[in-house]
Amino acid sequence: MCYVVCVPTNLSIDAELLREAVTLGGYRTKRETVNEALREFIRRRRRRELRDLFGAVEYAKRYDYKKDRRSR
Repeated sequence: MCYVVCVPTNLSIDAELLREAVTLGGYRTKRETVNEALREFIRRRRRRELRDLFGAVEYAKRYDYKKDRRSR
């Protein structure tokens, strides 16, 4: 379940950047544009965290996952 916290915020956002983002994204409002930008930012950072884990997990090269699956 997702809860939205509505917090009045006073931000100084570059008007030209926002105008371009609204146009490129095809959004109707500044609010939709900023919210989508925040979602995209979060997705990218989470993907980067996963990428950084690559190679950090050791695995057994001889492990037979098919055999393990059949035994269940």
